[in-house]
Amino acid sequence: MTASASVRSLPAEWAPQSGVMLTWPHSQSDWHANLAAVEQVYLQLARVICQHEKLLVVCYDTSHQQHIQDLLQPHVDLTQIVFAVHASNDSWARDHGPITVLEQRQPRLLDFQFNGWGDKYAHDLDNQITSGLHNEGVFGSTPLDTINIILEGGSIDSDGEGSLLTTRACLCHPSRNPGMSATDIENKLQQLLGVERILWLEHGWLAGDDTDSHIDMLARFCDARTIAYTTCDDASDEHYSKLSAMQAELSAMRQRNGEAYELVALPIPRAIFNQEGERLPASYANFLIINAAVLVPQYGDPADTIALQRLTACFPGREVLGINCRAVIEQFGSLHCLTMQLPTGVLKDS
Repeated sequence: MTASASVRSLPAEWAPQSGVMLTWPHSQSDWHANLAAVEQVYLQLARVICQHEKLLVVCYDTSHQQHIQDLLQPHVDLTQIVFAVHASNDSWARDHGPITVLEQRQPRLLDFQFNGWGDKYAHDLDNQITSGLHNEGVFGSTPLDTINIILEGGSIDSDGEGSLLTTRACLCHPSRNPGMSATDIENKLQQLLGVERILWLEHGWLAGDDTDSHIDMLARFCDARTIAYTTCDDASDEHYSKLSAMQAELSAMRQRNGEAYELVALPIPRAIFNQEGERLPASYANFLIINAAVLVPQYGDPADTIALQRLTACFPGREVLGINCRAVIEQFGSLHCLTMQLPTGVLKDS
């Protein structure tokens, strides 16, 4: 164990939360063509999240905030919402929001750099959101460190006990941190996040995923002993070989006590295409854990019910709810990608 790991830890997503962050979509972003449909997804998210905890909504400007308030007011208790104004390029809060560690059990925000998944998209405004919100006092007295390496929240998953699950395809991609080796990255993450070991996946891929294989589309901890993962049983499907290889990797991984993980298969839905004929990355692994509930993407596919049933068994004591994310995957992400959980003590007024 490193010295920093003894005082710093990366909580699991199921740890108690003060709130969830959403960066609301707007007409200046890539959502403009189907903004109304996407806002309905955000409304679903807001209604459920506000039943369990606070919601931080980042608005593009003051007129955008008024629009959001008018949209939410008939459906949501607005006292559960913290509004903040900061211009954004896009809405993927998982990747531009803060990553929270606990240092001697107190929350500390890490503001890693965001470069639009390897300079694929504009990101100048998104990369300033976390520091801007902190400067405005949105996170109260929670300290913030600016970290000068690229890391997206969707690329890592923690069991809360010192293990981190991730993919080499993303973290070691030359468009993220050129000049850093896998060992360099591993050492930095152990130091900054307080993790003791990193479980690297060499395989795993979804067509249409432009993040270079974020882990939150592929495999997720449900507890420290259980991993839910994306699977494909159709040998004629383009995903079959890579997801089968990923399953074999997961089967070979061991918990810290040497035992195998309990693996829960989440089938991919039938192929969904956009108007340009591109296959979209529909994944049930992109679920969000909040206080007392788990929100699971739904795509209007028979596999929706299977995913809900299997994740319900993984989360006894939590309500497992489906959220229609068909409109969201038009921009190649899903429910978890849109959100960032804020552990207890982070969000002011929580």
